[in-house]
Amino acid sequence: MTSDVDDDIMDTGPSSTLPRRQLGRFLREVREASGFTLAAAAKLVDLSPPALQRIETGQTQKVRKQDVRALCELYGVSSEDIQRAIDLAALAKTQSWYHAYGGLYSTAFNMYVGLEGAARQLVTYHEHVPGLLQTADYARAVIGAYPGFDDRDDIDRRVELRLRRQAIITRKVKPVALVVLLHESALYRVVGGRKVMVVQLRHLAEISKLPNVVLRIVPYGAGLIWGMPHGSFTLLEFDTNAKGGTVEPPIVFMEGGPSPDVYLERPDEVRLYSELAMALRSVSLDEKQTRDLIRRVTKEFERDQH
Repeated sequence: MTSDVDDDIMDTGPSSTLPRRQLGRFLREVREASGFTLAAAAKLVDLSPPALQRIETGQTQKVRKQDVRALCELYGVSSEDIQRAIDLAALAKTQSWYHAYGGLYSTAFNMYVGLEGAARQLVTYHEHVPGLLQTADYARAVIGAYPGFDDRDDIDRRVELRLRRQAIITRKVKPVALVVLLHESALYRVVGGRKVMVVQLRHLAEISKLPNVVLRIVPYGAGLIWGMPHGSFTLLEFDTNAKGGTVEPPIVFMEGGPSPDVYLERPDEVRLYSELAMALRSVSLDEKQTRDLIRRVTKEFERDQH
């Protein structure tokens, strides 16, 4: 199979960057896991090394399905994952797109996990403790409550993955900057029982002391921000290049739960959520007030256990 010249040219059209970035990340991960160098893999599927590198870095919009299939077969990818990779290649050509793949797919296809790990900063609003700050027991209670998740081994595997994700904020080299705007209701919503909540709240108070973590409570007294209820969201921001420009544009992620996950890329949409995050932060408690409140609620749970 010989690659067309047009496929080696970076396409800067208006299509979504998300599918091709996820496809590239997946192909790079399975290539490395299979022990192929980029040059060796490119040669075996009749691509030039620069062309394969552009595919792996998500810079090529028009990724040919036959190239994706050849790469996947070379790496020994399952037939199901080959089809998912081909689906992403097709999605990479669309101009308007939201992501309907989720955590029920393999880790390699969980787009949010990949984006989260590549981010420079995460700004997130939640009304329950977000995954990056959850203890094992809290995570197990959350995951175990999801309809159909009744296999203990499967739940344990998902909890393990969630805890591994947390390394991005505790690693010594370039930890992700994390800003969590947590609604006060999250402190009182009992997940897994009062004993689980005591450990979880103590963990929140401690991890909020990390220099790269900002945790601020949005109190009940703040009312409705912008006069309307809104769900959880995460604003992901990425590194800048030597010229100060963004390597990847910022993205807003909204976890779908029973419905599909949603990713927003348009600058006006991202700007709107950035302004919402600033509005939430402006009415939130400061870091010391937040820790003081968390400790008071922890003591309430501790008294209730006796």
